[in-house]
Order: sequence, then structure tokens, then C-alpha cells
Amino acid sequence: MFNTPAKILFTSTLVLGTIVSITSTSWLGIWMGLEINLLSFIPLMTNTKNIMSTEASLKYFLIQALASTMLLFSVILMFTFSNNLYSMETNIFQTLICSALLLKMGAAPFHFWFPGTMEGLSWKNCFILMTWQKIAPLMLLAYVIEMNPFISMIIIASILIGSLGGLNQSSLRKLMAYSSINHVGWMIAAMIIGENMWELYFLIYTFLSLSIVLVFNTHQIYHINQNFLTMTNDRMTKSCLFLLLLSLGGLPPFMGFFPKWLIIQAMADMNYQFIIIIMVVMTLITLFYYLRLTFMAFLFSYTEPKISSLSNRQPLTFPLTLTLAGISSLGLPFSSMIYSML
Repeated sequence: MFNTPAKILFTSTLVLGTIVSITSTSWLGIWMGLEINLLSFIPLMTNTKNIMSTEASLKYFLIQALASTMLLFSVILMFTFSNNLYSMETNIFQTLICSALLLKMGAAPFHFWFPGTMEGLSWKNCFILMTWQKIAPLMLLAYVIEMNPFISMIIIASILIGSLGGLNQSSLRKLMAYSSINHVGWMIAAMIIGENMWELYFLIYTFLSLSIVLVFNTHQIYHINQNFLTMTNDRMTKSCLFLLLLSLGGLPPFMGFFPKWLIIQAMADMNYQFIIIIMVVMTLITLFYYLRLTFMAFLFSYTEPKISSLSNRQPLTFPLTLTLAGISSLGLPFSSMIYSML
């Protein structure tokens, strides 16, 4: 187990690696920043009591190393053939670079490592993997992305797999992983519209993920049955979690609906009706497995063991959870008011 100074050191270099990547002016600098970020996150992953953390860290290292190799290989080839570069070759290199970045962020169909890696992490590391670790690949993808059949396939595959993959999951970490894959599809669709759009979506997604992970981490909930076994007498926290999950699913009038509304409106103006239909229908399926987390918890009452009721009590987190749920509930009216004034 690492001590606090080691955690601070690796967290600092984790942040530094992302900053180096997104501010670099060359592909070599981008690759170096991604490697710094990777080698900083591995020690943080193994700094847990979970026996699966070693497997998860090894899996994460191998996949990220493969993606970095693909990225470096694509960039070297692109500059090697830059003197005699045809449009078809440009598209091939651009597709290779996009594939490497999509593999790094865990977008479908390059998602195979993401749920298994999430299963072996603590909730704090899960939050880092779902949010911070996606910043650099998403920012780099925004530099090279163009709407073509490949990107359309990535958007549809991410939303389909993210929605259908979470239906049969009993592990909350895997369920949040498939939810993240689904939201990555929305973020890539938002990139087609503009840079501000996906950044807004990412900020709201990070806020909602932080709120939900806070509840799960406070009560040490990792599976669906624990959701109603450990919070029987804490109805207010259940209600807050219920509101946050609905917001993450994009149900109006919660905050999570606001960026999806803007994306649907903008894509309709760009005549991408087929992709919009798939996105909206799959969001309904995503809402179904969010509802399943709290639906049974409200309908049935279970006897809570005294051990679980006495442990993991953190009174300071309850006001914070209540505040975050309140912001999420009132987010759409405030956002709509601000949007109408712009």
C-alpha cells in the first residue's frame, strides 16, 4: 500500500500527462503525455485491497500500450508518406489514429477491455477511468475527427453496446462502464457539431458521475442487491440516487437531458435523422437499467443488518449528496433559461 505522498505524486503526474497531451504541438509530444498519464495511473490502480486490481492494472497497461503503439505507428507512417499523399491514404491514416484514440477511451467496438478493468477498481479509480482518463483521447480525437461512415459506425456501435450491454449486469461497476460507453457515443456525436458541445456534455456527465460514485463509495455498494440491502433506513439517500440516475439517463426535466436536447436539435438540423432515432431509442433502454437500480429498492423493504448500519457512516457526505441531487433536479430549468438568453 502506498502512503499519501506517493498518491499525491502519481496523481500530479497523472494530471501532468493529460495536460502535456492536450497542449502539445507535435504528435510525439502527445504520445509522451499519454505515456506519462498511463504510467501514473497504474500505481493508483494497484493501491487497493481488491484482489482483482492486479489483473485490471495489467489488462489496462497492455491495452493502453497497444493503443499508444498504434498511434505512434500511424503518425510515423503518415509523415513517411506525406510527400506522396493521396486522399485515400490520408483517410487510412486518419482512421488508424482515430481507432487508437477510440481504443484508449474504450469506445465500441474497442470496448472489450473497459468493463473488465472497471470491475477490478475501487470507486475512486472507476471515477478517474470514466472521466479524467477520457479527456486526452477525446481532445485529440476532436482534432482529427470528420463525419464519415467509420465515425457513424462508431457512434451507433457505442450507443448500442452501451445500452444493451448493461441490461444483464448485476455489478454496478460494469453497469457504470457500459453507461460510460453509451455516453462516449453521445460525446463523439457532439464532436461533429462543435467543440463546445462535447465539452458541455463531458462536464455534465462528470458532475453526474461524481454524484453517483459518491453515494456508491460512501455506502460501499458494488452490486445491485446491495443497493436496497444497505440503505433500507436511508430513504433520502435512495431518493437522491434515484434522481441522479434519472438525470444521468437523460430524462427531462433533469440536467442530463439538456446536452442531449442540444445534440438532437443540432443533428436534426444537419440531417442525421437515422442516427438520432437510434440514439433516442437506445437511451430509453439505458433508462430502463437505471430505473432497475432503485425500483426494487423502493417497492420492497428488507431488514438491514446491524453491522452494515453501523459501518460506513459518513455524515458529512449526506448534505453534499442532497445538494448535488438538488442541482441535478433543477439543472434543466436553469440551463434552459441561460440558453434562451444567449
